Amino acid sequence: MLLAFDLSTPVPKLAATVAPTSEPESVGRATPVAMHELSRRRRIGILLICSMSLLIVGLDITIVNVALPAIGRSLHSSVSGLQWVIDAYTLVLASFLMLSGSTADRLGRRRTFVLGLAVFVSGSFLCSLAPNLQLLVVFRIVQALGGSMLNPVAMSIITNTFTERRERAQAIGVWGAVIGISMALGPVVGGILVTSVGWQSIFWINIPIGIAAAVLTLRYIPESRAALARAVDPPGQVMVIVLLASLTYVIIELPNAGWAAVRIVVPLCLAVVSLVGILFFEPRRHEPLIDLRFFRSLPFSGATLVAVTAFAALGGFLFLNTLYLQETRGLSALDAGLDTLPMAAMAMIWPPLSGRIVGRHGSRIPLLAAGAFLTVGTLMLVGISDTTSFAWLFAAYAIFGTGYGLVNAPITNTAVTGMPRDQAGVAAGIASTSRQIGQTFGVAVVGSLVTSHLTGSLAAQLPAASRAGWWVLSACGLAVLVLGLVSTSRHARASAQRTASLLNPEALAHQRSL
Repeated sequence: MLLAFDLSTPVPKLAATVAPTSEPESVGRATPVAMHELSRRRRIGILLICSMSLLIVGLDITIVNVALPAIGRSLHSSVSGLQWVIDAYTLVLASFLMLSGSTADRLGRRRTFVLGLAVFVSGSFLCSLAPNLQLLVVFRIVQALGGSMLNPVAMSIITNTFTERRERAQAIGVWGAVIGISMALGPVVGGILVTSVGWQSIFWINIPIGIAAAVLTLRYIPESRAALARAVDPPGQVMVIVLLASLTYVIIELPNAGWAAVRIVVPLCLAVVSLVGILFFEPRRHEPLIDLRFFRSLPFSGATLVAVTAFAALGGFLFLNTLYLQETRGLSALDAGLDTLPMAAMAMIWPPLSGRIVGRHGSRIPLLAAGAFLTVGTLMLVGISDTTSFAWLFAAYAIFGTGYGLVNAPITNTAVTGMPRDQAGVAAGIASTSRQIGQTFGVAVVGSLVTSHLTGSLAAQLPAASRAGWWVLSACGLAVLVLGLVSTSRHARASAQRTASLLNPEALAHQRSL
């Protein structure tokens, strides 16, 4: 069981994944140990400490969503303004995740992780002080810069801690369960805080958790680095930022501006140029930000696309459902949070079970089931009105939450499996980036569809205006199902083996010599 752990003594630095140092050992200094020499309890302790970062990031997503109507009323924001409160965070997170993963592999995972916690906590505090929408968006960007150094780096630490396939899958299952816990706590805690104190207080919850995680990390998690980490790729980083920012801006602002507007045409051209630049220049760089060879593996490419579509469904679901419950149905933030508990409960129950299934039988079963549940759950919400029974809503929420709870473990496991361990930060960063890209586009697309169909009151017209958005989210669920089928085929597994040999030919030659 991944439960009991002991943190009674600090852990010395690791030798297996740390770059050599010329500094001699001093008397009394702990002798470096290899990762495999850590006890099981110690490894579980590292897992749980790393999971604290996911807890505050997950809390931030669900708490902010449940507070959107209160933020809109307080800061006099339109629907598009509320989209930017969410997407400014996820956009910056997506843009810097891969850089953070490779930077951590090079400069030290623990050091990068603690820095991320410090920036995230500082950004959360600034968000609570924001006097207007513009500054709130700016402070959300600061928060996202810190968040980009948390999840991929923590996943890289976990990947290097749990090296055995089944144990790693179980660890990833626990990691996914933390997402469910954060989703379960977020709406309720956020509802209580928004109702009793105000929307500013939703950012305070991150501060004590982040400080505790930083202290425990410095005390108990050993420093580790990749033996051969990637160099910084400034052109690639800039092109990724421009591509994602331009596309998001176009999607959000298009309903208000129209295709002919200069403020739409210019960023659209920038997006196209950036995409062409990534496809042309990145393969020619010695150490690119995005190693496009990863995508020759069908399982890895499938996991990336599943992450985009599944999290687009999640982002769109949270955005539409929050507005529906509070604006159309007139619920308080607390009541809206409580009503989404069926979804959160399923998202908490299923990840560890999904991790066990992946460890024993592979990714196909949970991916197919996830796609089916996501599709059915969103289809049930296509025709909702201001009189839809709450029993119907609760059933849809539970079904959707089951699909979401099943999908995380196979995404992450597939993303890091078969990749060189020294590039674990990059592989995990790409998987995490795909999640954030999906969530960014999910909010941007469904929010824009709602805006384009509104001609009057948001509360009165939201059910009809959101119908097209729910259809899009259903298509995302169906895409997860199809991609799950394709990416787990025999042909896909063969492509993964070819890609692994391409990325790590020395390991392949060693294996053949045995």
